[in-house]
This record gives sequence, C-alpha cells and structure tokens, in this order.
Amino acid sequence: MAIRYLKIMLVIFVALLCVTYAAQNVANLDKAYTFVASAAGMQDHAAYPSSFGPAVRTAPLVWAALTVIILGEFAAGLLAAKGVWDLWAARRAPAAGFNAAKTYALLGCGGALLVWFGLFGAIGGAYFQMWQTPLGSASLEGAFQFAAQIGIVMLFVNMADS
Repeated sequence: MAIRYLKIMLVIFVALLCVTYAAQNVANLDKAYTFVASAAGMQDHAAYPSSFGPAVRTAPLVWAALTVIILGEFAAGLLAAKGVWDLWAARRAPAAGFNAAKTYALLGCGGALLVWFGLFGAIGGAYFQMWQTPLGSASLEGAFQFAAQIGIVMLFVNMADS
C-alpha cells in the first residue's frame, strides 16, 4: 500500500510541476515571448552560425510556438492531476484495478516528456540550436532535468502493482 501512495505523491508533483511552469509562463508572458523569439530566431549563434532550416522571426509564429508550449504544460499537468484522482480512487482496489487507473497519470507524464524532451530538447536544442546561447543552454539543462525526473516517475508508476 505504501508504494501506491508513493506513486500517487510522485504524480501529484508531476502535475504541480507542469501547471506551475505553465502559470509562470503566463505570469511572465512578455519575457516568455522574448525567450522563444530569441531561441526560434537563432540569435547569437557563434559555434554553428548556419542552419539547414530557416529561423522563425515572425511574431504570429513565435506566439503560436509559445502557445503550444504553455498549452502543452497545462495539458500535461491536467492529465497528471486526473491521474492522481484516478489513482487515489483506486488506492484500495485489487492490483488489476490500480493498474488500470494509471492511464491518465501516464498520459500526463508522457505529455510532459513531449514538452520538455520533444519541444525543448529535440526541436529547441537540435533544430534551433539553443545550446549555443547561455539562456538557451540553461533552458536545455532544465528541460533535461524535468524530462529525466518525469521519465523516472513514469517508469516507476508504470511498474505493475501486485
């Protein structure tokens, strides 16, 4: 039973992390926009000044990218929160019932991985070469930390309960 409570607590923290970052982005919308515009615009790239693809410098596309990031964070957090609700409701159920209740918790973790590994790591890091600037590099480090932590939580929660 203690393992079930631990899984529930970890998913609570995933939900809090996602929703808190989304809310911070909304609270600092102008700064978030400036950062995304800088990263998407591939500004100040000295190591690899050329890219195989174009930079994104138009405001509507930058706003669209920021919107996708924020909505992804909120969606992951809300899915994880629904997962917490389901896990809590099934905490005393037989193993099959608790295992079946993990769907939204895992979807929330997966959504968070899509944001911090997919959007920040694969797109921001690889395509937009964020690693070339101090702010971009710090964001990639943070995104890696979140993705690694959430990935571990996802694996732990997904472990079958017997």
